[in-house]
Amino acid sequence: MQGLLLLLQVLASCLWLGHSEVVTPFASCPQFFYVGAIPNDVLQPLNPAYICQRYSNSYHFATLYDKEKRIPVYSAYKYKPGSLKRPHTWSFVEPQLIGNNSFKEMERAWVLIDQYNFTLDQIKVSEAVLEDYENMTGLDRGQLSPSGHQDTTDSKTATFTLTNVVPQDSSMYTGWWNTYETQIMHKYSTNCTITCVITGAVPGNTYIVEGRVNRPSHIWSAACCLVGTQPGRAWGSIADNDVNRGEILSLGDLEDRLTTLYNRHKNFTQFKNASLFNNACPRK
Repeated sequence: MQGLLLLLQVLASCLWLGHSEVVTPFASCPQFFYVGAIPNDVLQPLNPAYICQRYSNSYHFATLYDKEKRIPVYSAYKYKPGSLKRPHTWSFVEPQLIGNNSFKEMERAWVLIDQYNFTLDQIKVSEAVLEDYENMTGLDRGQLSPSGHQDTTDSKTATFTLTNVVPQDSSMYTGWWNTYETQIMHKYSTNCTITCVITGAVPGNTYIVEGRVNRPSHIWSAACCLVGTQPGRAWGSIADNDVNRGEILSLGDLEDRLTTLYNRHKNFTQFKNASLFNNACPRK
C-alpha cells in the first residue's frame, strides 16, 4: 500500500512539472500581490486562466483571464514607473491557453503559426488576437497593467500581450484614465516604498468582433501603499467605459461598488462581498 501511494505521489509530481505558466492560483508569481493574497472569487469568471506573465525568462505581472469573454478580469503588478521610452509594441498571445504544450512565455501569433505549426483558429478559441482589435471605432486597446507603470524594457514590452488588453473607450483612454495613470497614481504613490496595484475590467453586456471579445462596462484600479513593509494607505478608482469621466474612491468604497457590479454576473446563492487585498490594506 505504501509503495502504491509513493508511486501516485511521483506521478503527480511529474504531471505538475509538466504544467505551463498558466497556473492555479498564481503559484509561480505571488509576489505581485500584497502578502500573496489574491482577490476573492467574486471576480472569478466561469472559465478562468491564471497567468504569470512571463517574457524574456522573467515574470513581470499576473493576470486573471476570462477565456470565454476573451478579456482579462484583472492584472496585478508593482507600480514602478521609469523613464525608459515605450518599447516596440509587439502584440503577444499566450500559447499556454491553446492546449497542452511546453511554451512558458508569451509569443507573437505569427511566430506560433510560421515556426511551430499552430493555426490562427487554434489560438482564437480561448483568447483574443490582434485582428480582433483592428477596425474598432471609438475604442482603443487599454492595458490593465500599463507600460508606463513598468521600469525596464522587458517589463514594458511584456504589457503588450493581448491577455492584458480590453476594448476601452477612446475618450477615456486618452483623457481621464490617462490622467489617472500618469498623474494621479504618481501623486498618490509619493513616499510609498512599494505600491501594489490590481487593475480590472467589469464584464459588460456588449461585444466587439461579432461576439468574440467582451466590451467591459467599467474599468477600475486599486492600490495599496506600503511604507516600509506595512500598508500605510490605499485607494481606488473606477470609470464607466463609455464616458471620459472617473472617480477616486477609498478601497472600501471601491470594493463595495465592485460587489454590486460583479454579483450581477454571478449565480451565488448568497450575496458575496468583493475583497481585493484580503482586508490586509486600509479600506477607509
